[in-house]
Amino acid sequence: MKRLRWGILGCAAIADRAVIPAVLASETGELVGVASRNEEKAKAKAEEFGIPKHYGSYEALLADPDIDAVYIPLPNHLHKEWTIAAAKAGKHILCEKPLAMNAAEAQEMVDACKEAGVHLAEAFMYRHHPRIARVKVIVASGEIGALRAIRGVFTYNGAANKTDIRQVKEWGGGGLYDVGVYPLSAARWIVGTEPEAVTVHALFSPEHDNVDMMASGLVEFAGGVALTFDCGMWASFRNELEIVGTEGTIVLKPSFLPNKENDTIVVQVGGETRTEGPYGVDAYVAQSDQFARVVWGEEAPLFSAQDAVENMKLIDACLASARQRQRVVMG
Repeated sequence: MKRLRWGILGCAAIADRAVIPAVLASETGELVGVASRNEEKAKAKAEEFGIPKHYGSYEALLADPDIDAVYIPLPNHLHKEWTIAAAKAGKHILCEKPLAMNAAEAQEMVDACKEAGVHLAEAFMYRHHPRIARVKVIVASGEIGALRAIRGVFTYNGAANKTDIRQVKEWGGGGLYDVGVYPLSAARWIVGTEPEAVTVHALFSPEHDNVDMMASGLVEFAGGVALTFDCGMWASFRNELEIVGTEGTIVLKPSFLPNKENDTIVVQVGGETRTEGPYGVDAYVAQSDQFARVVWGEEAPLFSAQDAVENMKLIDACLASARQRQRVVMG
């Protein structure tokens, strides 16, 4: 079977924990190289995972003709620079969420990849899990009645780790960027339209470079449907998505971190409750395989690169609302 040859830009923990093992376990991919600005670090990473090549710079990896695609798990403020550099080098790109620091940057990235003729995808692995498509089918079927509300929560307590890059404002730190993107992207997908307005209240912590360590908000969609959400890096761990209709509900828990042992859907209609699953699917592997098949022209992307721009518009509005302490109407 043909293989998509991957390179990893950087040695981030998410690559070690999830994406590298997923590529290794995938049907379509192989890991060819890993790059770091510290060559010894890259060498150690290559040895740890049995990766054939290592590089002492990102530029060296991008110049390697044996690399077809790159995964970019770098800090948020570096996404634009290295996505555009990778596109110019003819590499397909899987970039960690959020795609950029703002919607304008995201649009530049999308345009650069389109011009270069390469595939760009935002690394929202949860959206590649089959239960997400199944939720959309259940909602569309009318089983839970008319859609009325969505509730999404994603919090964890990382406040004690003051060296965390997610607590550096200039690098794109903050809970909305890190975990708020999940319920926001899920609501847009489920409703199927872009939101009309947002109101967000946030804790900008002086102890953590004034990034938003906690945020709670209301996202308004047409027809009276709304997402209520909270997200943050200074609260007890929670990870849940609830879709509410006039006749029933759908609950995913854990919602944005499914695993093979815990990836069910609970549907309640009237007095009846059923559980669908478990599916036994690794969402990171599914993401890797779908990416390769898009590159090869065998499948259409589940989500367009432009979708990432729309999600960044919503993040921009959420941050603006929190900072200004007022409702923000989206154009």
